[in-house]
Amino acid sequence: MSRYADPSTLGTTDAETETDRQLSLSFEAFHTTHARKWLKYAYLHTGGRDAAVEVTRGAFRRLAAVWPHALRQASVEAFAWALLKECVVEWLYDHRQPTALTETAAFAVVTKALLREFQAQFALLESQLGLYAAIARLPERQCDVIVLRHVIGYGDAQIAALLGVDEATVRSHASRGRRRLATALGMDQGDTRGKQP
Repeated sequence: MSRYADPSTLGTTDAETETDRQLSLSFEAFHTTHARKWLKYAYLHTGGRDAAVEVTRGAFRRLAAVWPHALRQASVEAFAWALLKECVVEWLYDHRQPTALTETAAFAVVTKALLREFQAQFALLESQLGLYAAIARLPERQCDVIVLRHVIGYGDAQIAALLGVDEATVRSHASRGRRRLATALGMDQGDTRGKQP
């Protein structure tokens, strides 16, 4: 044995080392794919960059600790998404604050996206706060789909994987969410039916 051998690898086989390397690579790939979007989601709820970084890092640390278990789940994305949401809820609880969904500047993005669907009606709104509050009051799945689609930028297939549902269910939640928003904001629902973003 070489005197330069890494002592942490003593007693491990090449197969174990290769498995560890593959786990590490798959986690890094997952992290690279989702880190920015997770940070955006955490920011939407915490209202602060530092808090969002804290929550996101904590969520990824927890996920890394159970990564082999996560890989055995029916949907890694759905398992990881549930873990992120749990971290957000815990942070809000620990800091005794409600979600900052209605106050975060990132909602300007959703306003722009939804403006394309409700153009004339949104132009009549005196304030964007009505939209933000209406989104925050949507049922959880509808709110998640609207936020994931229009704010975070996930596509329907990715949202389906995150929420553990099929794409038709995502489109259904989006459609119902848009109708509820139109009703809450006193808009003509006929203009939103059947439109896909």
